[in-house]
Amino acid sequence: MKKYFIGASLILGALGVLIPYTFLTIQFEYPDILREETGTILSKFYQGGTPLIWNWWFFAILGLPLIPAYILLGKQLQEKIAAVRWATTIGVIGLIAQMVGLLRWTFVVPILAKNYVEGNEATKEASKVGFQIIHQFGGVILGEHIGQIFTIIWTIVISYALTKMSIIPRWLGIMGHIAAIIYLGAQTELFNTVVPSISVIGIAGFLGSTLWIIWLILIGVYIIKHQKSDLQNSNEN
Repeated sequence: MKKYFIGASLILGALGVLIPYTFLTIQFEYPDILREETGTILSKFYQGGTPLIWNWWFFAILGLPLIPAYILLGKQLQEKIAAVRWATTIGVIGLIAQMVGLLRWTFVVPILAKNYVEGNEATKEASKVGFQIIHQFGGVILGEHIGQIFTIIWTIVISYALTKMSIIPRWLGIMGHIAAIIYLGAQTELFNTVVPSISVIGIAGFLGSTLWIIWLILIGVYIIKHQKSDLQNSNEN
């Protein structure tokens, strides 16, 4: 039954990320809005009101099932492939870093947006600077650099381990590696914020994260399928 829980948690966590993300693309034009001028971002956030604040909270929190899934999956694999042990730690840290980064939109940005829209000129300028600082730290450093890099490392190791142990087909392992490599290209946009000469691979973030979510759901399905195979073999014996 443990594999059922792992598989279901991976699927639930992936959908928990995908659904609010989809709403954010519609409601807030995310992530394209982040390429706009700071005042435009704060004004649009303010217009979104309470529903937008809750949407960001759900985006951060609904991925929580991935944490126990990572840990339990790691315990299943680490006895045969030692690298999984440290990869699990890296993966969990990556998830927490992304959640903390996303929660700035729930507990920090609403205050900055309100001050920007309702304040005087000095307050507007202070709010813009405040947003830039919190975005670079909570978003770029924590959520998108540490969070994504650590997730990429976890994905590569787990894809290899699951393929080697014949829990998933080889094509799905390759898909995990492809998603990770594409996702890595999103780092160009982060470095571009401080080194403008670096060329940005604009589609990498969207394409890499989308492939990763699909891969995660498929991993969950195959782990559940593998559990069923184990049960059938056990009953036959």
